[in-house]
Amino acid sequence: MDIVETLKKLLGESGFAGIFQNGGWQNAVMIVIACVLLYLGIKKKFEPLLLVGIAFGCLLVNVSYFIGLTEADALYHPDLWDNFLNSAHEDYHSYGAILKHGGFLDILYIGVKAGIYPSLIFMGVGAMTDFGPLIARPSSLILGAAAQLGVFLAFFGANLIGFTGNQAASIGIIGGADGPTAIYLTTKLAPELLGAIAIAAYSYMALIPMIQPPIMKLLTTKKEREVVMTQARPVSKTEKIIFPIVVTIFCVLLLPSTAPLIGCLMLGNLWRECGVTERLSDTVQNALMNIITVFLGISVGATMAGSRFLTKETIYIVILGLTAFCFSTVGGLLVGKIMYKVTGGKINPLIGSAGVSAVPMAARVSQIEGQKANPKNFLLMHAMGPNVAGVIGSAIAAGFLLKVFGG
Repeated sequence: MDIVETLKKLLGESGFAGIFQNGGWQNAVMIVIACVLLYLGIKKKFEPLLLVGIAFGCLLVNVSYFIGLTEADALYHPDLWDNFLNSAHEDYHSYGAILKHGGFLDILYIGVKAGIYPSLIFMGVGAMTDFGPLIARPSSLILGAAAQLGVFLAFFGANLIGFTGNQAASIGIIGGADGPTAIYLTTKLAPELLGAIAIAAYSYMALIPMIQPPIMKLLTTKKEREVVMTQARPVSKTEKIIFPIVVTIFCVLLLPSTAPLIGCLMLGNLWRECGVTERLSDTVQNALMNIITVFLGISVGATMAGSRFLTKETIYIVILGLTAFCFSTVGGLLVGKIMYKVTGGKINPLIGSAGVSAVPMAARVSQIEGQKANPKNFLLMHAMGPNVAGVIGSAIAAGFLLKVFGG
């Protein structure tokens, strides 16, 4: 028995040999990137609830490459999804083909592609959100709308450098600072970019405390930042119950494509506020939200195969996503300054930066910066109005782009 030959055979048939074959180095690089993302999620706590799952999904799909993407035990099959998206043949263009030929990650990804996971995440967000500050000060809707500026600027920028309309729309929505919305729109319009867009969206959401303060200080004066806002009026229980119903009717009739996101967001909020569905509200906020987060993270990570992720387009997406996020912050702040002038100095423009849809982190940043300028400042609840308005605004922006480019 030749031990050397036996060892060579074992090594040649192992997954390690794949590193040196057919572009395997790309998957090896992605395994390293996955480990870096795991470090950022676990050690640095960058959106850990989702980033850890995305990173491990990325790890799984790139490790599975080395056992052969065409084998039955492969976890994810990009070619199978290419056929699903592009083939005119009915046998390929169906979820039945995915269930029959797909691996574990392919099957989980159906929930992303069908828009199930992002919509259910929105349901949980609705159940956890108090729309009281928005109802008390409806002008917050203007700030939430202004903070979508980056979405459309990034869209035009992506178009100018060669991305298709569908891809540009998906990149632009990063500026809304809403991970589930970005995932939802991208799976509908440009699924080939999902991994890069999801990573960019959640990374910038996690970096809000670093990205926003310099922009806030640059665009506002110390006098503006020192403004102490008066307490908003109390909001009745009836108003909180009627609000999700009215918003659903208006938004869905205006843009039917927003129905999955807006509908789930407002249903979750109605369960929270109506007073007779505490069990459902608790389930959606906790158990369901956690389960869907697990599935969503792993599924998104599965799209980060080396050959699909390590491209110049990914670099463009990261740059454009940061640009979109910064200009969304700028849009909210500039309109906040206008409102400061119009109201005779009663509105602190810092709350405009909370118009991005990162609840409640963006509102907390407004609170922190306001207190740095004036220790008597308590902007958190005032900033929550634009913050939750941003959630609605990003969903409407996504619905508009989906209507224009999704047919």
